[in-house]
Amino acid sequence: MSTIESSVSSILLDRVAEWLTNSSLAGDDLENIVRGFCERLAAAGLPLARVHLTFSMLHPLYDALSFTWKRASGVTIEGFRMPAGQKPDRFLQSPYFYLLDNNLQHIRRRIMPDGPSEFPIFEDLRQEKITDYLAFVQPFGDGSVQGMMGSWSTDSPAGFSDDMIDALLRMQNHLAVAAKMAVLAKLANNMLTTYLGGDAGKRVLNGQVRRGDGETIRAALVMADMRESTMYAEKEGRQAYIDTLNQFFDAIAAPFNRNGGEILSFLGDGFLAVYPCGRHKDPSKIACEAALSAVHHAQARVAELNKDREAKGLPKIGYGIGLHVGNVMFGNVGLKDRLTFSAFGSAVNEVQRLQVLTKKYSREVVASQAFAGYCGGEWITLGEEKLRGIRQKVTVLQPRAPASAIHVDDGFREAVQNGLSEAEQVIMLHRDKKQVKRTPIEKFIQ
Repeated sequence: MSTIESSVSSILLDRVAEWLTNSSLAGDDLENIVRGFCERLAAAGLPLARVHLTFSMLHPLYDALSFTWKRASGVTIEGFRMPAGQKPDRFLQSPYFYLLDNNLQHIRRRIMPDGPSEFPIFEDLRQEKITDYLAFVQPFGDGSVQGMMGSWSTDSPAGFSDDMIDALLRMQNHLAVAAKMAVLAKLANNMLTTYLGGDAGKRVLNGQVRRGDGETIRAALVMADMRESTMYAEKEGRQAYIDTLNQFFDAIAAPFNRNGGEILSFLGDGFLAVYPCGRHKDPSKIACEAALSAVHHAQARVAELNKDREAKGLPKIGYGIGLHVGNVMFGNVGLKDRLTFSAFGSAVNEVQRLQVLTKKYSREVVASQAFAGYCGGEWITLGEEKLRGIRQKVTVLQPRAPASAIHVDDGFREAVQNGLSEAEQVIMLHRDKKQVKRTPIEKFIQ
């Protein structure tokens, strides 16, 4: 190989490193950082045909994110969840596992066009005309469970020269710093979204972090609760109860986390969902109708779950749902150094007491007159009740079943039958905002 062909411009590489720094400071996400980095390395003269990067993630939907950049097709992103306690043979026979098992940072191999392959993945790389392969492991600090694994591949007949490898190793460190910042930012967003909810998480990230920070909003409110959970826990034991509770939440709660709704908090074996809206009639009508539609979908999903449980000889899960609309205080309360972000106020107390009335009337769903009035449709008046703390009696109503039956989708039915969690259903059904899809483990060992 000539000197011109084997040399790598340090000036252009410095520009790539500078771009990484600026992207990190600007808060670019991991996808943009990986795409821009690979494209700029190739533009700088490195003969990269393929780059594979995998980042371990603390996320409710997946354990790792995989990015594969190809010169001809750009970046593809895939998510992966490792089966608990399992390491498939494909992973055990991969270069990545070899690095981890032998406590190595790098492994470089030339890919011969014929003959036996040291690792099964090399057979796939041969099909792509790859000639040289350099894999690496890059932890994000001592003792950190987060990190980066990856590989650089070229289809150049001469493979990687020494100064190309030197350039890749140097740039790998710059990428690790930028990726760590993006992963930590994603982690913070994931945790806030998971534990606070989407809207509340955004409010906290945007600076609403002090005790007393908040505002008064109008919202349709949904309070749901699992029936006879204490008796079930005592009879079946802790783990069976936890599994049942998660099945219940997967079935009943998911519809309230879409179409303008948000699960604001889980309260023991129940939850509070809100549909924020404007103070006028039309916004309130839209919010209440969305909440009622979610109720019908939740009922269908629980019915599907109970059908499966009955077939397995398990008891059905009972529940009660209360519906209301009103003004709530939305913000931070608690100790100076230990806060919670939730909704408070009279309307929240009222919807909780409405939910309790489902026991008295032996109904799954009851609503206030205020809520029903915004929804329209047919309602059955159950009675008038004096709610504690409320001067006037409240008319309690039950919604009639929708004119057309609500059906659960085939994906949810399959998930219930296979025992998948809501997080796994989201992966399976490609409902994540990034459209990250679940993939076999071999995608992560290249």
